[in-house]
Amino acid sequence: MKPIKNLAIIAFVLMSMGSMAQNSKLRSFTPGAIWPDNKGVHINAHGGGLLEFDGAYYWYGEHKIEGKAGNRAMVGVHVYSSNDLYNWKDEGIALAVSENPESLIVKGCIIERPKVIYNAKTKKFVMWFHHELKGMGYSAAKTGLAVADSPTGPFEYIHSVNPNAVQWPLNFTAEQKQMSFPEELKSWSEEWLEAVADGLFIHRDFEKGQMARDMTLFVDEDGKAYHIHASEENLTLHISELNDEYTAFTDRYVAVMPAGHNEAPAIFKKDGKYYLIASGCTGWAPNAARSFVADQIFGPWTSLGNPCRGSEEQVETTFDSQSTYILENPENPGEFIFMADRWAPDNAIDGRYIWLPLEFEDDKPVINWNSEWTLK
Repeated sequence: MKPIKNLAIIAFVLMSMGSMAQNSKLRSFTPGAIWPDNKGVHINAHGGGLLEFDGAYYWYGEHKIEGKAGNRAMVGVHVYSSNDLYNWKDEGIALAVSENPESLIVKGCIIERPKVIYNAKTKKFVMWFHHELKGMGYSAAKTGLAVADSPTGPFEYIHSVNPNAVQWPLNFTAEQKQMSFPEELKSWSEEWLEAVADGLFIHRDFEKGQMARDMTLFVDEDGKAYHIHASEENLTLHISELNDEYTAFTDRYVAVMPAGHNEAPAIFKKDGKYYLIASGCTGWAPNAARSFVADQIFGPWTSLGNPCRGSEEQVETTFDSQSTYILENPENPGEFIFMADRWAPDNAIDGRYIWLPLEFEDDKPVINWNSEWTLK
């Protein structure tokens, strides 16, 4: 009878451990706190975006390492999966950097803000990301493309481009296309800002293609996909249409809020209107968010002001974070989740995630601080 007793004890211990594991599952969001994955390790998917596919969610983001070196791509793009948005399973590296010094995504380059969308026509998962070439700082301002057959990868790197070469924005006038600009314009002067608004940098980059830094992707209800990115030295956002396969740019794009100095775009659609939240440009330091609305994806876009509510410091720093993505709340369709990053540039791996409910007041998006909250 002794072995039976021991088996009973073992079974009881295993049942207790299972119960403890179940009880240890996260059941709420705690913005700014350590967010452990299924292995108990802080999630490593910064500047990320989410994809919903076959009833599961996939979170893609920059894999960081310790120290300032983590601000460069030393590993690649990490991916996690979840069924409830609280608890995430580590699915490994979706796109790995290369050890080949001839590769454009060689270890030590910059890969930021990866976003993935699914193309039902080709059955491919399509990733675009902000890509800077190794040793060139932020001067390349390219966007990189990778594709995969599975949401967890591995993604195959295709190439990096400057979008919309030899194309004028749809909202450019005939007069703007013919303009020329004096070389002696002083940066940040009133005349210089007017020149930027009139297309100074679009003219400069017309032949090689436009700059593309902070970016996101958006698939509309008709299946058309758009690449939204900070361009023109981060002074103007561009919204560019992708082809039917989502792997290249068409000749259709617009310049949004010219000379407005916006980056970190995050976009969503509600009740037929398009909403965009972005940040100002202050490096790693947080700043005040700004929001915009349009009846059509290509605009015109109208400013709605700062969506954040709270103390003066919270409003002026977007809760010490910067926007990266906006996801519709699966428990309450028509409501949304504002996703942002709290950067830690001196120790990049310690960056935190700020997920907050996005609500509406007087037809404007509003974000309030919640130290702990749930989807329902």
